[in-house]
Amino acid sequence: MTARQLALDLGHRPALGQSDFLISDSNADAVVWLDRWPDWPAGGLALWGPPGCGKSHLVNVWRARSGARLLTTDELTGAPQTLVEGGAAHFVLDCADVALDETGERSLFHLYNLLREAGGTLMLAGRRPPARWTIGLEDLRSRLLALPAVEVMAPDDDLIGGLLVKLFADRQLAVDRPVIDYLAARMERSFETARHLVDAIDRDALARSRRITVPLVAEVLQGSVHKR
Repeated sequence: MTARQLALDLGHRPALGQSDFLISDSNADAVVWLDRWPDWPAGGLALWGPPGCGKSHLVNVWRARSGARLLTTDELTGAPQTLVEGGAAHFVLDCADVALDETGERSLFHLYNLLREAGGTLMLAGRRPPARWTIGLEDLRSRLLALPAVEVMAPDDDLIGGLLVKLFADRQLAVDRPVIDYLAARMERSFETARHLVDAIDRDALARSRRITVPLVAEVLQGSVHKR
């Protein structure tokens, strides 16, 4: 059975360009909240989870749908009122759980209030839920604790297997199921690792004019361990 024929009980959603994103138990709650937009309680959403869990992909899916702007810390601490006056009603602040200085906290508080008045929305993404963020400004802390906070967990077996199938298929590579199972059982569970390994396997197979088999994948995995 080839990778394209694998029977995986996963949902598919359009994302950016020609890509898809896969839905499993590890990210299903987040997908439900994305589908609820713009009906978000308190006008915002906090998306949190470990590195490599797929937060950035989900953020980009929401940005494509909402037209939201990705804010830098410098933009946030500049003049929040000009951001809203410019017509952009939806924003994302990534790595939002990294401690902001006093100016940054006040700017975020000001932006949040402006968006609430304008009917806009704000997505905050980080590694931890807002309840565990270090916030000195009590008014901002109370606002953040009012936001729904949804966890994106590390990819589970179904999601990592489905992601590998998709990444190989995107390269028009027919890969047998034992290869997918072998790789999924031994690799670090992250989206970034999956992309890196599929690229390395593709390059190695092409350079050596070999089919993608379990022995070849084992060699690539061993090589990636030695490079760390």
